[in-house]
Amino acid sequence: MKKIIVTVGPSLGNKVSIREVHSENIIYRINGALGDTHTIEENILKIKNQINDAKILLDLPGNKIRVTNLEYGFIEVESGKEFDVYFHQFNFKEFYKYIKVGDIILANDSIFKFEVVCIDKKNKKIKFKSYSSGRLLNNKGFHIKGINNRLPFLFERDFQLIELVNRYKLDFVGLSFVRDEKDIKLAKNLINNSQIIAKVETKKAVENLNNILNEVDYILIDRGDLSTEVGLFKIPVIQEQIIKKTLFFNKKIFLATQILKSMESTPIPTFPEIIDLYNAINKGIYGVQLSEETAIGDYPKKCLNVIKKILGEVK
Repeated sequence: MKKIIVTVGPSLGNKVSIREVHSENIIYRINGALGDTHTIEENILKIKNQINDAKILLDLPGNKIRVTNLEYGFIEVESGKEFDVYFHQFNFKEFYKYIKVGDIILANDSIFKFEVVCIDKKNKKIKFKSYSSGRLLNNKGFHIKGINNRLPFLFERDFQLIELVNRYKLDFVGLSFVRDEKDIKLAKNLINNSQIIAKVETKKAVENLNNILNEVDYILIDRGDLSTEVGLFKIPVIQEQIIKKTLFFNKKIFLATQILKSMESTPIPTFPEIIDLYNAINKGIYGVQLSEETAIGDYPKKCLNVIKKILGEVK
């Protein structure tokens, strides 16, 4: 049976109860990057209280650099203008040690482009020049090509969340920004009995896919973060290569990122979304992950109905 990973949030789990959508092929995902540890624990209990035997996935945030603790919850950036972010406003306070003046940053899934102008150690802040305009929100990611390879695999937050995974004996744990089999072996030493889903979202993970597949039964292609590493136009080819290799290893693969993006705000999907979803399922993927579509979208129930209808069309 194909699986559907659905992300809980303000929409699904609050506005729409889990009981309204539950079926045996659903895995409920909690995004560990959002909310403090206490909030994450509350979300675990909220799911269990509604469906006692629900399958739960806790997705570790991993070593993705994120802006946090922003005074108003956001920074208004303008193309051609400079802005500051203090060291303590990153989830990894030593981020400044891993960058240099002139580095180009892609933020919020490449929506924003910034350049490092100055690293001010005295005043503990980084000055950026923006090449984009808009509102940079709390928890949005900052990406520099190759930086992931130099960072520790797990941040302090990941260790805290692994404790919750073990305490509540969760079914799945998602490992973010896996680079090679050593990262998975490190996590296995910390995780008791949960199934590991290794997320393929770095160039290194693509290069080391054989070794990764030897360590896990499940992988997930996160097309958003992967696109910042390999380039948007390489995603279709790389996605197909990953699917073929995963099936050759007789392992299970999930597909994520903008599965039904339009349905965050509209009640019906677009033709390209339906065709892409059908083709992906027809190629043998094990399941899909809905993120913003169910976490904050206006139509979480309709999204699930669309997925189920497409699954019914695949022979």
